[in-house]
Amino acid sequence: MDQITTPSLLELAAKSLLSNEPAAIHALQELPKDVFVPLFTAAFAGGHTKVLKEMVRVWPFRCLHISPLSREEPCYEMLEALIDGLQILPAQNSSTCGPKLRILDLRYEQDCEITCRKISSTSPFCSQSCVYSKNSVLNAAEAQHSDRCLGNVTSESAPQSAWEPRELVLDISINGTLRQKQFHSFLQSKVEQNVGSLHLCCRGFRIDDMSADKSILQFLDLGCTEHLEVDWAELSDIINLFAEMIHLESLSLSNIPSKSCEGGYFRAFLTWLGKLDTLQYLYLSSFCLRNQLHKLLSILPPQLDTLCLSLCCLSTADVTALSQSSQAHHLRQVNLSSNEIFSEDYEPFRAFLEKASGTLKHLEVNNCLMTDSTVSAILPALSHCSHLHGLNFAFNPITMPVLRSLVQHLTSLMELKYVIYAVPVHCYEQGDFQGTLDRERLAEVQAQLKEMLQAVQRDDMNWTASE
Repeated sequence: MDQITTPSLLELAAKSLLSNEPAAIHALQELPKDVFVPLFTAAFAGGHTKVLKEMVRVWPFRCLHISPLSREEPCYEMLEALIDGLQILPAQNSSTCGPKLRILDLRYEQDCEITCRKISSTSPFCSQSCVYSKNSVLNAAEAQHSDRCLGNVTSESAPQSAWEPRELVLDISINGTLRQKQFHSFLQSKVEQNVGSLHLCCRGFRIDDMSADKSILQFLDLGCTEHLEVDWAELSDIINLFAEMIHLESLSLSNIPSKSCEGGYFRAFLTWLGKLDTLQYLYLSSFCLRNQLHKLLSILPPQLDTLCLSLCCLSTADVTALSQSSQAHHLRQVNLSSNEIFSEDYEPFRAFLEKASGTLKHLEVNNCLMTDSTVSAILPALSHCSHLHGLNFAFNPITMPVLRSLVQHLTSLMELKYVIYAVPVHCYEQGDFQGTLDRERLAEVQAQLKEMLQAVQRDDMNWTASE
C-alpha cells in the first residue's frame, strides 16, 4: 500500500491562504521568505495566475525556476502571468532597493530547485545563469564590477537594484498555431518595452513548420541556444537561420530532403557543425548520409555522448568509419535503427562494439535486417559491453535458438536492465516477421524467457517483445 504524504503546516497554510485570492495578494508584502516557496508551489498547482503574477513581482530571491513544479509545458496563460509579474524597469514611487528577482526560468525539464538557496553576495547568480550573451545578467554584473574597479563608475552613479537587467530563460517552439503566435507577440512586446533591461534567453529552440512566422528570431540572441530541434526543412534553410547557434549541446534534425544533403549544402553544414565544440548529442533521422558518415565524424567533438542516426541510409562503409572514429571510445548512446548495415558484412559493427564496450550504455539497432548469423557473430563483442543499460533490437528476423543464446549471454551484464527484443520469426504466420503475429506462440516465448531469467536470478531484467 502506498504511503500517504502528510502535508506540512506551511503547505496547509498556503492552501488556506489561496482560498481567498485578494487576501493572499494583499498579504504578500508581509509574508516571511520561508513561506514564498510553498505558497508559490500551491498557487502553481492550483492555476492561480493572479497570485503567481504578484508573487513574481515581490519574489524575495534572485532566481525562480518552475521546472520542479511541472513535468510538462505549462499553458500559455500561466507563462504570460509569470512574465507579466517580472518587474524590469522601476515602478513609479518604488523603493530604492527594488525587487530582488533577476532570473525567471520558465523551462520545465531541468534538474534544479525552485530557487537557489546557496546564492550569496559573493556568488550572486544561480547555476542556470546565461554565460554566453553579453546582455546576460551575469556578464552585465561582471562588466559593472570591472567598471567600478577601473574607477569608471562611482557608487553614487551606479544603477540601483531596480535598474539591474533581468533575464527571462525559456524554450521556444514554432509550429504555426494561432495561440503560439499570440505568445510570441507577447514576448516581442515585452522585449521592445524593455530594450537593454530584459535579456530573452532562449535555451531550447524547436521548429516544426519552416513556413510559419519566424519573426521571434530577431529578438533572440541565438548564441544562447543550447538545444535545437528541426523537422521537415531544407539543409540550406537550417544553416542560414541558425548559423549563429555555435554553443549547441544537442542538435536534432529529421526529415531533411535528400537533395539538400549533397554538394555545397552538405559542405556548409559540416563547416557549421565543426564550430559546435560543446555538442554532446546529435540526432539525425531521415537524413541521407550514405557513404558520408566519415566526413561527419571527422568534424564532430571526440567526446560526443550520443549519436542517433536512424533512417540515414547508412552503408557498411559508414559503420566502418564509425568503428574507426575517435568518438567510438566515448559514445554512451547509439541508435542505428532502420539502416541495412548488415547486408554486406557484420565485421565493422562487431569492431565498433569492441571499441565502445567501455562506455556504451544504450544501443538501438531496430529494423536492421539482423539475421541469426549476424547476431551470433556480434554476440561475443556485445556481451563485453559491461556498462550496457538498455538494448533495443526489435523487428529483426531471428529465430528462437538465437534469442535464447542472447538471453544466456546478456544476463551476465549486471547493469543491463531493459531489453526490447525481436519476436522470433516462428511467431509469425508463414515465417514472415512482418506478417500476422500468433499470440499463443509469443506467449510461449515470453514464458520461456521469464523462466530463463528466474533460473539465473535476473528478475531485475525487463525483456519486452516488439509487437
